[in-house]
Amino acid sequence: MSIDQPGPTRAQRRHAQRLLEAHAARAPIAPLTQDDPELTLTDAYAIQSAVIGSRTRDGARVVGRKVGLTSKPMQELLGVGEPDFGVLLDDMAVEDGGAVPLGALLQPRAEAEIAFLMQADVEGPNATAASVLPAIAGALPAIEIIDSRIADWKIGLVDTVADNASSGMFVLGPRLLPLTGLDLRLEGMALWRDDELVDTGAGAAVLGNPLRCVAWLANTLAAYGSGLRAGDVVLAGALHKAVPIAGDEVLRAEFTRLGAVSVRFTTASGDAT
Repeated sequence: MSIDQPGPTRAQRRHAQRLLEAHAARAPIAPLTQDDPELTLTDAYAIQSAVIGSRTRDGARVVGRKVGLTSKPMQELLGVGEPDFGVLLDDMAVEDGGAVPLGALLQPRAEAEIAFLMQADVEGPNATAASVLPAIAGALPAIEIIDSRIADWKIGLVDTVADNASSGMFVLGPRLLPLTGLDLRLEGMALWRDDELVDTGAGAAVLGNPLRCVAWLANTLAAYGSGLRAGDVVLAGALHKAVPIAGDEVLRAEFTRLGAVSVRFTTASGDAT
């Protein structure tokens, strides 16, 4: 599942090491582009690949991909005009209703999303929303916990891509719903913090149709000699503006037909469950 491209340069390896050390120490660093303003998007994906390569060599397993910056609010928040992608690892997964200690993260925010489970491989570069449909086993409700190793979220596209698209953890709901007869553009979502309604959204918020996010991902991966594989989880992007997490609280995302998914944040020490 690693992106098939030439090995990273010495500078790219140095940036990847900085991000790995920030992750391990739970200590954010200055933007990579502050020290190296000539970094390109190609550099950023090479750095991301080096980070993932290091983590998989340490025992983590790739379980899918995430598409980020697919909604207008998130693009406006970071001042970008295109999506990006990151890699999902098994040690990022949290059980539905599980607890996440804030000490395991740096500066977390949460997003309610639609997730897909692939049942067949998909290769770009000519994938479309219609062509990816038979390759998808179904959809699930999801919460992505984004996080940044870059201090104060001072990131542009290059910095967030290098930092694995600002990935942290993710939570999948308990029920996989087949897509037959399901128009995900109209799938509504309400996000609750404890008993307070925080935000709402719909599937059309992500590129107009969450299936377009899967197609975009397959086509973009093709440029890196890769693709989507059967068994992959794909997170299609936030349906609303990211919500900061700062204390003991429960977030619950309720979808029209996909059901609900929740996660509990705690200030206690320990590992996510």
